[in-house]
Amino acid sequence: MEIADFLAPAAVFAGLKAPDKAGLLRELAGRVAPLAGVKAEVILKALNAREKLGSTGVGRGIAIPHARIDGVKRLVGVFASLRKPIDFAAIDEQPVDLVFLLLIPSGAGNEHVAALAAVSRRLRDTSVVKELRAERDGARLHARLTGEGPDAPAPKPR
Repeated sequence: MEIADFLAPAAVFAGLKAPDKAGLLRELAGRVAPLAGVKAEVILKALNAREKLGSTGVGRGIAIPHARIDGVKRLVGVFASLRKPIDFAAIDEQPVDLVFLLLIPSGAGNEHVAALAAVSRRLRDTSVVKELRAERDGARLHARLTGEGPDAPAPKPR
């Protein structure tokens, strides 16, 4: 599975302003709702329930909030770079400035594992992360995340 399979160019946001983790999740839920075909309140409730199990702040300034949601028909991703890092209760206790949200259909099998693996693989690449932090254009962010388009870096061999 490739990131382009679940991340549309319209779902990438550069320089998002968020006061805190709760505000960020609320903002992202509102932005992804039209793409997912589910109400923002439903998304926010599912994301908050997942965060109660343990933070999805994976370290190095990166968070990958995700949740299974009734009514979501396909995997839907949203990426945001934040204007200023926020506390996300990440495992390394560092603030977060790159967020990749993933919504998973409630009836999905293990395809979400492949999606999370694709995101993790891409965000493990320190050169990609450096580029994502420096980029202020949503289309170029999308290209760097998916490896598609004229501004995309050459994909690394698997």
